[in-house]
Amino acid sequence: MRVVVALGGNALLRREERPDAAVQLANIRAAVTALAPLAHRHELVITHGNGPQVGVLALQSAADHSLSSPYPFDVLGAETQGMIGYWLLQSLQNALPGRQVCALLNQTLVSAADPAFADPAKFVGPVYDRAEAERMAAARGWTVKQDGAHWRRVVPSPRPQRVVETRLIRLLLNSGAVAVCAGGGGVPVIRDEQGQLSGVEAVVDKDLTAALLAEALDADALLLLTDVSHVSLRYGTPDAEPVGRTTPAALRAQEFPAGSMGPKVDAVCRFVELTGQMAAIGSLGDAQAILDGATGTVVTPSGRYRDGPQDLT
Repeated sequence: MRVVVALGGNALLRREERPDAAVQLANIRAAVTALAPLAHRHELVITHGNGPQVGVLALQSAADHSLSSPYPFDVLGAETQGMIGYWLLQSLQNALPGRQVCALLNQTLVSAADPAFADPAKFVGPVYDRAEAERMAAARGWTVKQDGAHWRRVVPSPRPQRVVETRLIRLLLNSGAVAVCAGGGGVPVIRDEQGQLSGVEAVVDKDLTAALLAEALDADALLLLTDVSHVSLRYGTPDAEPVGRTTPAALRAQEFPAGSMGPKVDAVCRFVELTGQMAAIGSLGDAQAILDGATGTVVTPSGRYRDGPQDLT
């Protein structure tokens, strides 16, 4: 099978962890241990989040008095692709001796007219209490919004239209390589009337980019791997209910938070609707079991997968 995996930000850095290199490298090595069995059996594409990392770099850039202005977010996104791509590349090479692995720097085309530019909603960087978030916003010109019990900076998150280097990724897969690509959703770029590309101040949702890429690569499966075993109805309440095998229509009939599970649900539904293939959301440690249909929220056109029943109607 050709499998596209999107690693959640928690695969690299969990909430309340210091964003030290050693911490993130240890987390990535654990993630690769879970993904290596997939690479042995299937063609594998790995994408990843970069929210905490790009936030750290943004703080560093803003505090650097040698700069006349902070680095823009497209540049910071490229920096995180290089940093995280290096860690994943090396860890995968160590886990898969003899297998070719490539980490790519990717651009993702977005529309300059996307309404997201007028309504920043993508969380980046560390968490704050409300008072500190408002102080940082006033001092740095940020937009901040509530993220669960905390507050974080938000930036525009336009919808991805195409990963510019899709053909190159396909060539790598056809050669038998494992591809690490489109990190952080890809560096957001727009195309002008002369056909030239330029970066924009935004962050693209990695799950939506992963779904777009999986469709373009004719993938057989899309796995969004995070720190929860299933999508849950009424999450955080005493009557929370995990969703097992389901359909896009059934999932779209429910409401999920725009800042967390909403984009993941949108991504898996879109991929299944457009391709008729399987997509799933679940725990990183269960990657192989999810693909086998043993756990996770598995989405297919019929709600059935590998002879299992539909759970949500």
